[in-house]
Amino acid sequence: MTRARVNDLVVVLPGIMGSRLANADGKPVWDLSGGALGRGLRTFGGSVKNLRLPKDIGDDHPGDAVVPVGLMPDVHALPGIWRPIDGYTDLLGWLERSFTLTLGENLIPFPYDWRLSCRYNAERLRKTVARALGRWQDSAPERRDARAVFICHSMGGLVARHYVELLGGHEITRRVITLGTPHRGSLDALVHLVNGLRKGWGPLGVDLSAFARSLPSLHQLAPDYACVTGPEGLAYARDLPGLPGVDPALLADAARFHADLRGAADRPAPVPLHAITGIAQPTLTTAELTGDVLTPLWLIDGVDERGDGTVPRLSARPTNAENSGYAVPESHTPCEQHGSLQNNRGVRDALHGLLGHEPPFHRGEEDTDVLLGVVAPSLLEPGDPYEVEVTVPPEAIGTTELRIDAVLCPANGTRSLTSPLRHFGGGRYGTTFPAPEPGAYRMVVRRRGRAESAVTSLTLVGESGE
Repeated sequence: MTRARVNDLVVVLPGIMGSRLANADGKPVWDLSGGALGRGLRTFGGSVKNLRLPKDIGDDHPGDAVVPVGLMPDVHALPGIWRPIDGYTDLLGWLERSFTLTLGENLIPFPYDWRLSCRYNAERLRKTVARALGRWQDSAPERRDARAVFICHSMGGLVARHYVELLGGHEITRRVITLGTPHRGSLDALVHLVNGLRKGWGPLGVDLSAFARSLPSLHQLAPDYACVTGPEGLAYARDLPGLPGVDPALLADAARFHADLRGAADRPAPVPLHAITGIAQPTLTTAELTGDVLTPLWLIDGVDERGDGTVPRLSARPTNAENSGYAVPESHTPCEQHGSLQNNRGVRDALHGLLGHEPPFHRGEEDTDVLLGVVAPSLLEPGDPYEVEVTVPPEAIGTTELRIDAVLCPANGTRSLTSPLRHFGGGRYGTTFPAPEPGAYRMVVRRRGRAESAVTSLTLVGESGE
């Protein structure tokens, strides 16, 4: 296969938890993925205690000698922080195979300490890009005009945007591509902060809730839109006094972080930002506070806008700075879940167009398949059956009954299980797998014979005693 020519420096930023972390001796402190993920979490307690951040850390490093050492290769998760995410090895390999990109030369993975403020990591990104782009430009005369292109999954997009918008990165950046970045936050982050691990999976023998609540990054992922219902309608979380589990100073600082990004977009010629947005997946968008418990809800103002299952569609592209004209359209809208966007076939099609300096590839209307909305557990107690529910849009209801299969694939490569979904009427389909063994799983739902309809959900099954 002929590789498409790319003369720029391509930088790949993972999402939260997507970077491997090690201590001063090189010993991993966060490096759990794939088949070892479930077992490894049982012995993760000591690392979590050491990884917890001090209060009032702001945009600084805690001085604990923890450093990022690479991207997570496979399915990874930390209950109480974020939903399971797939790895980045396949994305990096695809980029090398498809384009004139070489790891360490003009393809640069950027691991970062995902515990810390996006501002801190943006400053590290500035230094990394300055070195790498300088070397690349100096390596051949035809590369003198090379610029940086950022491919960012989830929180990585916030890090890249802060660098580009506020640290001078716009001067050397060709474009920023975000995959499911919560530009306006995610309700999941707020729910994790408030509710902790009071439901499901127990405390894993350590106080993961306290660890989560110490992270500036997780507060910066909380919604930057009115999302908590109250007697006068929806309110911003930052405006609710005494919200349990949340550090009010970190939440207020997160609001300033997002406000700074909005304001910085006001320059006359902003860097092109391409927001790839997962759609059609049931996505928690608002919540109701009862006592000290936050109950998440699917609807906002009575409307189910959906999203990628983690980031609501309204959050997956930046809001405009006032009067800036900085409109950010959705560059591609795959029917896919958040943790698998970087490995989705349609997303790869869009990336090929963007990196090839051609218009993004979009499937024509005649090729549009029925969009499958998938609900499956992200965390499953040991011994519990695995239930999958699929919904189809109203316009597909009443048509010929769809033939839909679910395939449960262990991340350790052992034998997959396939189950056809039953139709329950009203556009609802479902199936139940017997209780899976402990470990990490990819669950792929697709219409039979229509590979392009596939939606991938990620699940972590606990072990007894967790």
